[in-house]
Parts: sequence; C-alpha cells; structure tokens
Amino acid sequence: MSTDKYVSPLSERYASKEMQYIFSPDMKFRTWRKLWIALAETEKELGLPITDEQIEELKAHADDINYDVAKEREKVVRHDVMSHVYAYGVQCPKAKGIIHLGATSCYVGDNTDIIVMNEALKLVHKKLVNVIAELAKFAREYKDLPTLAFTHFQPAQPTTVGKRATLWMQEFLMDLEDLEYVQSTLKLLGSKGTTGTQASFLELFDGDQETIDKIDPMIAEKMGFKAAYPVSGQTYSRKVDTRVLNILAGIAASAHKFSNDIRLLQHLKEVEEPFEKTQIGSSAMAYKRNPMRSERIASLSRYVMIDALNPAITSATQWFERTLDDSANKRLSIPEGFLAIDGILDLCLNVVDGLVVYPKVIEKHLMSELPFMATENIMMDAVKAGGDRQELHERIRTLSMEAGKTVKVEGKENNLLELIAADPAFNMTLEDLKKTMDPKRYVGRAPLQVEKFLETVVNPVLEANKGVLGMTAEINV
Repeated sequence: MSTDKYVSPLSERYASKEMQYIFSPDMKFRTWRKLWIALAETEKELGLPITDEQIEELKAHADDINYDVAKEREKVVRHDVMSHVYAYGVQCPKAKGIIHLGATSCYVGDNTDIIVMNEALKLVHKKLVNVIAELAKFAREYKDLPTLAFTHFQPAQPTTVGKRATLWMQEFLMDLEDLEYVQSTLKLLGSKGTTGTQASFLELFDGDQETIDKIDPMIAEKMGFKAAYPVSGQTYSRKVDTRVLNILAGIAASAHKFSNDIRLLQHLKEVEEPFEKTQIGSSAMAYKRNPMRSERIASLSRYVMIDALNPAITSATQWFERTLDDSANKRLSIPEGFLAIDGILDLCLNVVDGLVVYPKVIEKHLMSELPFMATENIMMDAVKAGGDRQELHERIRTLSMEAGKTVKVEGKENNLLELIAADPAFNMTLEDLKKTMDPKRYVGRAPLQVEKFLETVVNPVLEANKGVLGMTAEINV
C-alpha cells in the first residue's frame, strides 16, 4: 500500500473488487480490442478486403495487451487511442493496416463507456435484488409484531415491524423498475465518425448507402446490444449518462431513508444494526454501540445524490457535435458514482441481514403510548354501556391532558387507564380497560398488507431473479 499519495476511499474502503474491475483500465482496453474486432468483422462481412487471417490475428491478441508498448507510444504521440492502435498493430502485423478502419476515437471510447455502464448496472441490479430479498425475509418474520408508528416522529397509530420494512422495500423496488427500464433502453454509439455523419464509411463503401446502414446494427449485435443510437454527433448524447446516474441517485435516496430509520430505531433501542464482538463504538465511551454502518450508508448516499448533478450539467453544456469539457468530469463522476452505490448496497445487505430486533423494548414503548391511542375504543365501549358520547369525549380529553402532564412533567408512568377507571362517568373497571390494551387490535391491516405485498409484488421479482439470490456482502471497515 502506497502511503505517500492520495488513494480514493471508494477503492480502499467501500467498493467491491468486482465493481472496481468493471471500471479498471484492463476492462477498458480489453473492450477496445473487442470493439476493433467487431468493426473489422463487420467491414469484412460487408465486403471490404479484410481476410480471415487478419481477424484471427486480432482475436489471438484480444486479451494479452502489451501495456508497456502502449505506454511508451503515448509518451510520443500524446493520444491514448492511437497508442493502443499502435500497440495492437505491433502484436498483429498482418492486421495492422485495418485496425480502427473508418473509425474515430469515440468509436472505442464512447462504446466502451456504454458497455462498462451496462456491466456496472448488472452488478447494481444483482445487489439491489438481494437487498430486497433480505428485507422480504425480515418483513415476513416480523409482520405481526406491533410497534409504535410515528408521524412527525411523534407517536401515532401503531403499525408492525414488518409493515415498516415494506415501506423500505417499496422504494427499492421503484429503483429496480427504473434501473431495468433505463438498462433496457441503453444503446451503443456505433461507428458514426467525426461528426456523426459516417462520411468515412461513405468513402470506404463507395457511397453504398444500403450497406452502410448495416454497420451499426451489426456492431451492436456483436457487442451484445439490440441497437445503436440512430443519430449522434461525435459522441453519444451525454443525456445517457444523466439517465444512468439518476438511477444511482434514486437508489441512494432510498438507502438514505432506510439508514435514517435504522439510526432512529437504534436510538430508541428497538432495532440495531449488526455489531461485532470486537467492534469499538467510541474511543471514549466503551459502552456505546453507534450505528456506524447506517451512518456510512447515509454519508455515501449524499455523495451519490450530489454526484448525479455532474452528468446533468455536462449534458446541458455540450456544444453542437462535440466538446471535450465532458471528458475529465465523466472520468470522475460516473465511475465514482458506481463505486459509491456499490459500497452502499453492500452495506445495506450487511445491515439488513444482521438486524437485531428487541421485542420487549418495542412493547414497552408501545404500551406507554397505547392508552392514548385506545381512548376512542374506550369511549365507544362506555357509550355502549349507556354513557353520553359528548360528555365522555370531554372527560377523556381532560384526563388525557392530565396523564400527559404526569408523563412529561413528573416523569412518571402513563396513568390514563387508572384515571379513567376512577371516573364514574365511564363505569369501567381497570380490569375492563386493560382488556382493550392488546396492541394487535390497533395495527389495522398491517399484517395482511405485508402478506399481500410479499405475495403479489415482491415474490414475482425474486422469482424472476432467483439465479442471483443468496449473495452476502463483505464490509472492509
């Protein structure tokens, strides 16, 4: 490990090796060679004088890239694409003259960017599905466990622990839908030349328009895509980068919301993220169990949400057929957005897989507030027993205020039930009142909602992606 220069934390601490390889130089340059092979094959199949021997020579050296030759050549010509064309030609002397024929630098650069983003989206998709699968297990296990729900972070009508998990799941499912749509519409740039007019191919194919129309579809098919964008300048529209990064920002927003809820629940001591036996929560306070992983999710998520502005602004400020003010920005914003979201999803998977629930604490908090929430039922029971609804409403309002004062001012337990039992207007004993204190009476349809959501929405998604389920995440720090 080098200690005398900056190293990105995304590589050292957060992103998986798999995602790091997708954005590695080796992935990029191997893809360049695959694109040169696809171009040569297409040109040969469409009638240019390219031989099988030349194609085979190119294929024989598709992966053993002579990086040393390319590096030395770039010192001379100051052009990365032409340096690699030269290096490939050194290894393939018979095919040297037809490498990159009719293409411009963006043929390899931009098509590779699309291919790399597509591969990265596949990995994001895989991890996102696994996060949803783990949340589904959690929701199913705790679908019946009543818990205090909050609006404005103030106690509100109860829900269940499992139902709350479905809210997290639903947002991740929205992200999955968006990801699948954008990925299904990704296309290659193809090979359109310096300003997107395919002028070089008009020359190569002696003006044969019908043949030229076949070039992009054939290259796209060879590279595993359904099509190329029908028109372009020198580059594919940078709007594509905007659409892709917006997907990552959406996932980041969902992860941030999830992590915030876990942090709040950990403060309440109701639910905790995993905490290892030798983990230190604080250098000063040895008893502390800080929600460090959830905090890291929030931290990285903010980075991704802000990072999505980069391609949007870049897309908006491109001039005519091509400017180069996108290059340095793309080189940073797109890989780092993916590396960060990769780390976020690994953290989410790790946290959900190891969530610890404390039912007794949950019950204690719920029971301390439930008397207030049960007042409507109590009032209805008292009316059935012959009481006056308006009078009882005023009495219960007054008693609730008194009980609230006991809790907040005096710091004592909620005594609302005792106050109601002592009031002759209700004609109810404390034992009668305690019978109304079953939390399951107040969670509405939450358990059934969980069951239906899992059955009709989540399970079909998991079934469609069952081949990628079961992954675990390794957290480096």
